[in-house]
Amino acid sequence: MSGGVVRVDTTSPVPPYEQIRAQLAALITTGRLPEGERLPTVRQLAADLGLAAGTVARAYRELEAASLIRTRRGAGTRVAPLPAPADRPDPAAELAALARGFVAQARVLGATEEQVTAAVRAALRE
Repeated sequence: MSGGVVRVDTTSPVPPYEQIRAQLAALITTGRLPEGERLPTVRQLAADLGLAAGTVARAYRELEAASLIRTRRGAGTRVAPLPAPADRPDPAAELAALARGFVAQARVLGATEEQVTAAVRAALRE
């Protein structure tokens, strides 16, 4: 995995493990991190981000529970094959988590509900 792909905003109300999980999940599901790509060790990513190893470990556990990554002793942590489209879970939970994070960050910026809605509509048109 190329360095600097994942970033954590420590001023965000979104917990760091959730920021890591959401960013890696997006990179995997969009194909920017291909199947078989090796991820940094928990300790390495924690050191790179200046976080506790437990924070990164929690993100990795959640990604593993979602079948997006696999950890094998001696082989490290790698991107798992994506399930066939029919086998993929409903994206509602993932969308809700992403929306909560976006809204929380927009509130920190002082954005109004109308501005948040306009930003989402603009992004959907892109």
